[in-house]
Amino acid sequence: MAGIARLHAILGELAGQDVEDEHVEVLVGIETDRGPWVTALVAAGDQVVAVNPLQAARYRERHTVSGAKSDTGDAHVLADMVRTDAHQLRPVASDSAQAEAVKVVARTHKTLIWERTRHTQRLRHALREDFPPRFRPSRTWTRRTRWSCWPRRRIRRRRPG
Repeated sequence: MAGIARLHAILGELAGQDVEDEHVEVLVGIETDRGPWVTALVAAGDQVVAVNPLQAARYRERHTVSGAKSDTGDAHVLADMVRTDAHQLRPVASDSAQAEAVKVVARTHKTLIWERTRHTQRLRHALREDFPPRFRPSRTWTRRTRWSCWPRRRIRRRRPG
């Protein structure tokens, strides 16, 4: 959040001190249409234009001879594209509350799947270290017979004390 606040402060300085009372419209060109930067810029009331990276590369090829790629060069290319061809670029639309809720649920679902996979792999690794003969692969093993090699007796737990 500090970086986003710093960006807004820099944009305010560039707009000038004499226009603090009026709303200054800022047009921002960026190579993505999602993420915290885009969300913060849209929430601040700035007009954000999403530029396809391939489109930016073709624009750079038209205006530079060397074809070298650099961050400052990309910034100049995006600024020129937004300044001259903004009517041909797609503005980023802000999402509705329901769309934001779906994004949160989808992100949480993805995170839970990653966590489940991580815990499964940790368990498999621990079992392979503690019981190596039980995990020797065989040609005849199927999903059902993998766990059938384990004894079906109850494990007694030690009583404390």
